[in-house]
Amino acid sequence: MKISRRSACSILLFLAFMLSSLLISAVPADRATKYLFYVGTYTEEGSKSKGIYAFRYDAATSEITPLGLAAETTNPSWVTPHPNGRFLYAVNEVGNYKGPNSGGVSAFSIDHATGKLTFLNEVASRGADPCYATVDPSGKYVLVANYTGGSVAVFPILADGKLGEASAFVQHTGKGTNPERQEGPHAHSIDLSPDNRFAMVDDLGLDELLVYKFDSAKGSLTPNDPPYAKLDAGAGPRHFVLRPDGKFAYVVAEMGHTVTVLSNDAANGKLQPIQTITTLPKDFTGRNDDAEVRVHPSGKFLYASNRGDDSIAIYAIDQTKGTLTQVAITHTGGKEPRSFEIDPTGTLLFAANQKSDNIVVFRIDQKTGQLTPTGKVLEVGSPVSVKFLAVE
Repeated sequence: MKISRRSACSILLFLAFMLSSLLISAVPADRATKYLFYVGTYTEEGSKSKGIYAFRYDAATSEITPLGLAAETTNPSWVTPHPNGRFLYAVNEVGNYKGPNSGGVSAFSIDHATGKLTFLNEVASRGADPCYATVDPSGKYVLVANYTGGSVAVFPILADGKLGEASAFVQHTGKGTNPERQEGPHAHSIDLSPDNRFAMVDDLGLDELLVYKFDSAKGSLTPNDPPYAKLDAGAGPRHFVLRPDGKFAYVVAEMGHTVTVLSNDAANGKLQPIQTITTLPKDFTGRNDDAEVRVHPSGKFLYASNRGDDSIAIYAIDQTKGTLTQVAITHTGGKEPRSFEIDPTGTLLFAANQKSDNIVVFRIDQKTGQLTPTGKVLEVGSPVSVKFLAVE
């Protein structure tokens, strides 16, 4: 079969377009120096925020450029980019999206040149007040934790970046020992193992770190064996993170003001607690709710935030045992650090202070892990989550 010159040119142009799209949308993290980062916020009454905000970050110079409001949307408290860099997903943390007892999950396309987000679609989260979302490593699904609903759900990502209806839904049952805050299940986070075989869910209401087998072909969740790791009664597990080598996991407990270290058997998804350590200074008195936990890209340090003490606890990680030794506690320069993020190069830490409407930027000492304020303070109304996207 002969192909005309015009058809050959069309095919070459199409292939060139596809190649350029891949190059633009998938920058290897280890070679990136320039990033976009997005800030999820609360837009409820009294907030200065209108939705999701964008910034540009040059890792080579540490320069940060505000890009303003990227998308106007309701209570996008948690945002997560797609691995291909073309799409971003946000929970809409409400309890009445298209009816009672469900929040929403929104999909956006990303303009790398401006940082602007274009709304694609929104689906019901299947439970009230979704507070956490993650995209699986294959880029085929968004997994969501519904806090008030006490449930988790999986949504397929369509070819155009939009979300389909849920491919999996699991309703948690039971309660914890605190009658005020653990009257029922409260799923607070959902994360995936690097090999995409397991989903780990912190349920604050049950004091459990649940583990599900995740089928990335079907988008399904089934209980693992064993189905969970139990934390201390009344701890209120909130967020989870793995050390980069996958050998150890860390859970921050909102109510217990602790970080629990767990050994991780990556082959079968078994997590076993081996240490629990406080996040607070010895002389602290008053109310405190822990919020976020992060491991430095080097695997040498761990950080956990305190809302009340308004600080970040810093730990050295024993490279053999995975256990923690607290080395410092640093004030975040604002009120209620609901979350924070370490930039992909491990150079800076961005502390999102929800109640003082700012993100305070710290430099990380690569030898000690300690934090020093850079003097940079980013003004954002009710910031909650910060997520980076490599663009160059």
